[in-house]
Order: sequence, then C-alpha cells, then structure tokens
Amino acid sequence: MSSGKFDISIAIGGAAGQGIATPGNILARMFVRRGLHFNAYNAFQSIIRGGHIFLTVRVSDGEIYSHGDKLDLLLCLNQDTMDRHQGLMGPGTRVLFNGDTIEPGDDGQGTLCPLPIAELTDKNRNKLIQNTVALGGMMHLLGLDFEILEAILTMQFQRKGQDVVDENVGVARAGFGYARENFEAFQDAVPTGPKPLAVWTGNEALAMGGAAAGVKFYCAYPMSPSTGVLHWMANNARDLGIMVRQVEDEIGVANMAVGAAHAGCRSMCATSGGGFALMTEAIGMAGMMEIPVGFIDVQRAGPSTGVPTKTEQGDLWQTLGASQGDFERFIVAPTDALDAYRTIPELFNLADKCQCPGIVITDLLISEGTFSVDPDDIGMQPSIDRGDVITEPRTDVSDLPSAAKSSNGHGNGLAGTPSNGYMRYQITDSGISPRALPGLAGYVHVVASDEHDEDGVLISDEFTNPHKRRRMVEKRARKFKDIAHQIDPPGLQGPVDAEVTLIGWGSTCGVIKEAVEQLKQEGVSANHLPVKWIVPLHADTIIEVVSKAKRSIIVENNYSGQFYRYLRSETGLSVDGHIRKYDGEPFMPHHIVAGVLEQLAGKTDHFVPTQEIMV
Repeated sequence: MSSGKFDISIAIGGAAGQGIATPGNILARMFVRRGLHFNAYNAFQSIIRGGHIFLTVRVSDGEIYSHGDKLDLLLCLNQDTMDRHQGLMGPGTRVLFNGDTIEPGDDGQGTLCPLPIAELTDKNRNKLIQNTVALGGMMHLLGLDFEILEAILTMQFQRKGQDVVDENVGVARAGFGYARENFEAFQDAVPTGPKPLAVWTGNEALAMGGAAAGVKFYCAYPMSPSTGVLHWMANNARDLGIMVRQVEDEIGVANMAVGAAHAGCRSMCATSGGGFALMTEAIGMAGMMEIPVGFIDVQRAGPSTGVPTKTEQGDLWQTLGASQGDFERFIVAPTDALDAYRTIPELFNLADKCQCPGIVITDLLISEGTFSVDPDDIGMQPSIDRGDVITEPRTDVSDLPSAAKSSNGHGNGLAGTPSNGYMRYQITDSGISPRALPGLAGYVHVVASDEHDEDGVLISDEFTNPHKRRRMVEKRARKFKDIAHQIDPPGLQGPVDAEVTLIGWGSTCGVIKEAVEQLKQEGVSANHLPVKWIVPLHADTIIEVVSKAKRSIIVENNYSGQFYRYLRSETGLSVDGHIRKYDGEPFMPHHIVAGVLEQLAGKTDHFVPTQEIMV
C-alpha cells in the first residue's frame, strides 16, 4: 500500500533476449525524474535466451515498500506472456500487445490494446523495435506527454548515433499516435512529485556503501545475484581509487580480501550461498587473526546451486556457523537498498573496532531490485572509525615489555618471540588488542591461522597449552560483551496493543509494513518488529516485545524457519504462528494478510501462501 494517492503497477513480460531491461530502465528514469517513487522486481529464469521474464514496475506519488499486489497495465512481448498472465488482469486494467503476432484468450477482464507493429514500424525487421512502439503507446495510456519519452530515448540511444535516435523516436511517436486514436487512457494521469529522485539497484547500493565506507580493495568471482556489486566496483574503480580484482574462485577471493585487510586497507567481497560456503575457512582465519574484513552473501534459493535467479532467506544458519570453532563475527541483514548503503560503513566501523569479520546477509529481492531514492537521504560522507590502529613506526623500543614477559605477566619465553616485545594479541579487559599494520618498525609480530599466544607465537605446533588457549578464546569473546549496546536495537512499529505482532528479518521489512496497512483496512490491528542485526542479537528487546504480544507471528522466506529457530535458541521464546514462503519468489502483501487472517480464524498456525504469478 502506498502512502500517496496515485499507485499504479506495470508489468512487462517476454523471453530472455527480447530486450525487457531497456523499457524497464526507460520507465525508471522517466518516473524518478518526475519525482515519483519507484519499485521494480524482475522474475526471470536462469538462461540467457528463451525462458520467461516478468518485470513488475510499481510507481506512486507516496513511499512504497514492495512491488505490490496488483497489476494495472500488462505489456506482452510474446504469446507466452499473454497465456500466463492475462488472467491476472481485472476490471479497469489494460493489456498492450503486438496485434500482428499475439492472440489474446478469453481469460482476464482487462481492456485489450493491440498495436499493429508491422504497420507502425514500416515492417522494420529489428525485433526489439516493438518495445519502443509499445513504450509510445504506454505514454498515452498513462496520460503523459510524448516529449517526456522523447527526451529519455534521446539520452538512451545517443551513443549509437543520431540515426538510431531518430528511428526509435519515430516508431515511439507512431505508437503514441495510434494509441491516442484507438485506446482510452487511464482516468488518473501520472502526477508530478515535489522533486526529482534517483534510481539504483540493491547491488549498486551495497557497492556504493562500500565506497563510502572507505573500501580500497574489492574482489569477487561473478556469482549471481551478487555480480552487480562487482560491476559497479569495476566501473567506478579508477575514479574512486579502488583496486578491483576478478578472482578465479571464491577461495581465492576470500583469502585476497583477508590479506588486503591485514595490510591495513578496508576490503570487501561479495558472493552467493555456494560461493560463501567456499569462503568459510578464510572467514575463520580472519577470526583467528583478528582481521576486520567485509563479506556479503546475497542469498538465492538452495540447497547447493539451487535456483540462481530466485530469492530466499535460506543462508542464515550458514552465516551463523561459517568456518570452524567459536569466534566473534558481525552478521547484519539490511531491510532495503538505502539501509544496505548505510549499513556497510557502520559494519566496517564495528569490525575495525572489534577486529573481526563482518558479514552482510541479503537476498535477490534487494540486490537485483530497482528502487527510487532521494539523493538527499543517501549521505555521501558517513562517519569513519578505524578503531585502535597503530599506523606510525616506532624507533625507540627500549620501554616496551620484554620478549619473554608481556604486560600482564603471561609470557612464554620461547625462541622465536619477536625481539621488540610487541604483543599483537595482548590480553586486555576489553578483549581488543593493539593492532599495528604489518611492516611498521618496532611492531614485528607473528600472524597465522593457528591458535597463538599474546605475541602471536603458535601454541599448536610443538606444544599445546590449554590455559593459554582458554585465555585467548575468552579474550576474543570479551570484544562482544557489551557490543549490542553500541548498535540500535529493533523498534516496534505500530500500536503497542495490536492484535497481532509480525516479526521479520532483512528484506521482509517492506512487504510486512504494507501488509500491516492492509490488515488495518480489514479491521485487524497489527504491529511489526523488523530485525536487522542478527549478531549481536538484541535479545532483551525482542523478549520484551514478544512477551507482551497478544499474538506473535514470524514471517520468513524459507522452509525451516531459520530465524525462528535461531531466536528460540537465543531467547527461549516461542511464537504463536508462522508465515513461510519458499517457492523462489518474494512475499506480496496480500500473502501475509491472508496468513494472518487464517491464523486469527484458528484455521492454522503455519501458513504457506500460493504464488499466483508463474515465472
């Protein structure tokens, strides 16, 4: 549900290779320049050509938080789209299609708007030209002036030369003129917002967040749906002074990222679930070496390779248990693209402070979604805190502790101890040790993946020492003793005395927010607790909210209720019901509304919605 008065959804369907991205990008630029809010979700198959693609574009003069429930205008680029989706169209909707090649069925109530493509294009053999004709027809149906589209087309094709610009503008104008003469426009014309907005994808927001955080090294192996982060980084690397490397596999990626972070620069990498599995040993190495480094896991439907182009929240337990043994790590699940951008600098500040890995867990819905954003909300200069880092060499080491005895009296006196007495892993009350960048004079130290003493000398080669091992484990753990208090806890949104409390994490935030508004129209009072920080978990806050809830329901985009199981293990809490979806497609607001109503009626405590749009 939109907070504004104007709210329209446009769907474009066709096959991979039919150029669906181009009209989608043109619509995005056109609407955000007009100051309108924009949310687009692209459902597609894992093949380069063929298969089915279904792009849903939602536009409103008020804020929107999901791709919505309804369709107002359907553009069919092939027969398959008409056959699949015509039945979704209700009264007052429009179905725009190539009348030369596509036959409508009897299903659906939308007004049919056939375009004679061959006639309007003078039998142009370019199969993609129908898209431009359809955009012209769409401008009339939306009540927009053609000049708006002309300006966008000129910008879109100017690199290909004036002839290409003239051809596209000409056929678009023909489509606009034909639609004006033959089709009735929507009653509510597209309004103009207070000021122009910008548009970005979730992957672009993640990459920009890294750049704003001061990331100077980025590496990745292309793995959808995270590849967009690599594309943005590569395209902007020279201008921003970021070293970007495409590596042969995810094992190499993780080790390079850790190595760069060890050298002192902020480094980041991104992958999906399968690639993240290969990174886990290196993540544990970063934990042992106490190196701050950023990892992004963009979840897709699993297990294994699963469905690379589909979305789920199925990797939570993998991130919780990444690598071997106990070690401290941050895990955060941003709620939307803007939140993803803002979260990356915050995560790096925390990782630097606590000298440990930081993991961002998101999913395809956010990463490959396209969203409007107010540039004034972005904040291009976030606060940067590198923690307690020693960056200047020291030439006078006479007053440093001896090699055989650290400041707390627990030395090992072994041969091989650095002669300058620097204790990289010094045991402190906070658990945070003095971190010197490698190569600084006066701060020679040993760094390796094995357990070590305070000076870095290994305790796992020729001997083991259970007492030193225990002290090191406890030292690392102390870094997180009070860390939750330095991070904003989740806040309950909506009336405190609501009939239903909906709990979600990560990308479910927006769709739950709209479901709450729809439930209000159904006469059901609901509130919402969106959880963003997985580790550390604000257990006390969650316990307080859930214990006071009249009825608590957890919403998750996976089969096994991974967040619920984690929450129960950390808090001992049980909830009253569940709404879960695991078909590869994200929730729509009405799915959650239906689940709540079913559970309030006592029909079930475990609701699984049925996906209506088949892709």
